[in-house]
Amino acid sequence: MVALPIRIVSDVHFAERASRLRSLGQLRPLAEGVSMLVFNGDTLDTRRGRDNERTERIRREVLDYFGSLGTPVTFLTGNHDPDLTRQHSLELASGRVLITHGDVLFENIVPWSTEAKMMRQKVIQALAALPGDGSSRLEGRLDAFRSAAASIQQRHQSERDPVRYAIRLAGDTVWPPNRILKIMQAWREAPDRAAALAGKHRPKARFIVIGHTHRPGVWRTASGIVVINTGSFCRPFGAMAAEVGARTLVVRRVESRGGAFEPGPEVAEFPLS
Repeated sequence: MVALPIRIVSDVHFAERASRLRSLGQLRPLAEGVSMLVFNGDTLDTRRGRDNERTERIRREVLDYFGSLGTPVTFLTGNHDPDLTRQHSLELASGRVLITHGDVLFENIVPWSTEAKMMRQKVIQALAALPGDGSSRLEGRLDAFRSAAASIQQRHQSERDPVRYAIRLAGDTVWPPNRILKIMQAWREAPDRAAALAGKHRPKARFIVIGHTHRPGVWRTASGIVVINTGSFCRPFGAMAAEVGARTLVVRRVESRGGAFEPGPEVAEFPLS
């Protein structure tokens, strides 16, 4: 019997206006035909915001839905859902595949944000608070980044009014114009940063699967480590899924058909041995 693969997606951003996902049931096809579905961070926003009761209702909705789905689901944390679980990374294929959200690649979490300086200070403080050599270990660094992210409130993500949401989204992402340059710089740097992270902390890893920047792609870096960004369920780029099987790692596009999100055409395939 052929073992079913493990499928990984990221950046669902459920219940945020920018997300293409309107109901959790749209994700059901992604949980079919796999042994486990992994959400690699930013599944929703669990940080404090303008309506904390709504945030907790959304958290419970997500956990209840996937808890009763029938397919095992693993949630990894991201900078938007830093306290959803206590699991910040996952290793598969005997350590050859490292999965983590990707905000740890940037010392200020979101380098294009107006809050980047403040985030950097919070990260520095959280790293300094780690016991012993915690700041030099991946687990410690991820703990520190999650602690810093949890202390940052939601911004446009918590806005319910569509007009005010659009204005606040623009203010948080595309204005002033130099913010676009910072986003593009993060896109350029992310693959090499991800490869360096894997090489330093998980030398057995030949693949690292991230999200965070919302730019899907597959990069073969100079170090030999393959970096896979599964994108997001927000516009404009869309999402991909990484599937780790017994012998291969397959990357597919995620396509919307009939209101549901399904695994689509193959983008790349790699042997795991």
